[in-house]
Amino acid sequence: MNRGKPTDTVAGAAESFQQSGKAMAELTKYQQSIVKNYYENLDTALLQRLGEQVTDLYLSEGKKREKLWQSITTSLAKLGVPKSRIDTVHKSDDARKLAALLQELLAKD
Repeated sequence: MNRGKPTDTVAGAAESFQQSGKAMAELTKYQQSIVKNYYENLDTALLQRLGEQVTDLYLSEGKKREKLWQSITTSLAKLGVPKSRIDTVHKSDDARKLAALLQELLAKD
């Protein structure tokens, strides 16, 4: 397990979790299934959250909008979107471009 080094993507988080045999041994079988299901469905949850954030972005202004963009960039990074693409969408500050990117991600899923 890579302690101290954050995982960058959903796949990396799931892989890291599966490699941590010691942590799994300390959990009951029921707890193990809950954690396993969480990581298996993390990408779906992130996509759903990203959809909600697109809506919020249309309505937000000022500091709230910038804070929302920070959260969006983190979600996109966890989904494995290249940093250059994330930066391009963020710099445009256009919710429509983010919505188009979300549609692409949903089409892959």
